[in-house]
Amino acid sequence: MILEMVRANGAVSLRELARVVQTSEVTVRRDVRALEAEGLLDRRHGGAVLPGGFTRESGFPQKSHLATAEKTAIADLAANFVEEGEAVVVGAGTTTQELARRLARIPGLTVVTNSLLVAQALAHANRVEVVMTGGTLRGSNYALVGSGAEQSLQGLRVSRAFLSGSGLTAERGLSTSNMLSASVDRALVQAAAEVVVLADHTKLGTDTMFQTVPTDVITRLVTDEPPVHDDRAATELQALADQGVQIAVAGASGNSGGDSVPPRQARRDVALPGPRRGQPASGLRTAAMLDPSGGERERARVADLRRR
Repeated sequence: MILEMVRANGAVSLRELARVVQTSEVTVRRDVRALEAEGLLDRRHGGAVLPGGFTRESGFPQKSHLATAEKTAIADLAANFVEEGEAVVVGAGTTTQELARRLARIPGLTVVTNSLLVAQALAHANRVEVVMTGGTLRGSNYALVGSGAEQSLQGLRVSRAFLSGSGLTAERGLSTSNMLSASVDRALVQAAAEVVVLADHTKLGTDTMFQTVPTDVITRLVTDEPPVHDDRAATELQALADQGVQIAVAGASGNSGGDSVPPRQARRDVALPGPRRGQPASGLRTAAMLDPSGGERERARVADLRRR
């Protein structure tokens, strides 16, 4: 059962494996180690992937059933970084789709997206304007890609971009398995003053073929709490923080356990270990539509990721 799930999805978390096979994570971890010893799969940061250095991309039906609790918690937390009246871009993905459902409750937003699923989640939202890119439909993830999508983003300036992907490492940043998707994501990044990456812990340390957002361009990562035993995920998070990425961690239960951020859910940011890295390219800082607060809003307490 475990091997079949990994083959079907490309990457599966231990939590999801334990839920499907109805056993404990300890038992699943032992079975995954045995399969890894036979060369049938690779263990990767709280989950299992197909053998090889780069994971393949799963289709939407598979992705929509993976790490659902984690994606919900991440979306709840990420929505706290959006204010009424802002203009943002939201990329394609199952986690960004969850975020869109929460953005529907924030009045006065303008949301630019290349995702049909994001647009659908916002279609009936009161006082939320949805702007879709042009492009060619990529059926596997219901996203618009190609030169039409990229050209429609030229000259656009918004406060921040929310993106997901197939993998995230401190060395290469965010990456994806599809060249067309990566190209559009890069265009979305160029339109934003800040870049917020949404990635659950199973994507930490996973490297895929096409880089979309270099680490030094990522403003903030919103992720879930890695399992206590997953030292590698904690190490990857610390490496990202060391490079100046602000880390916001949400619990899978939907409660981050951090400081209160009314009226929406609490959040917990990991403070930077040193001075902030250099700002992104000047083009990203001449946006016509910037955060109305006049800067980044830091209202969270210091957390030590290495406490585990």
